[in-house]
Amino acid sequence: MLTVRLPKEMEDEIDRIAALEKATKSQIIKEALKAYIKTRKMEKTPYELGVDLFGKYEFKDTELSQNYKKKLKDKLIEKGSH
Repeated sequence: MLTVRLPKEMEDEIDRIAALEKATKSQIIKEALKAYIKTRKMEKTPYELGVDLFGKYEFKDTELSQNYKKKLKDKLIEKGSH
């Protein structure tokens, strides 16, 4: 059993919806909580979104961060000679 305190305006709105749908307040609240929980389960962390991509593409040049200026210079010289 769970007890929840709601602001008067929210309770009034739940009463209105329950009357329109010919349902109990408990039914309305349960459906709302089911929808909320479902959307929370669908949300993924950034890690979960990318987990299948991590390590998928291997980069052969492990020293790129140390010699990128030289590689860039070499590429520019190579392009200029064409």
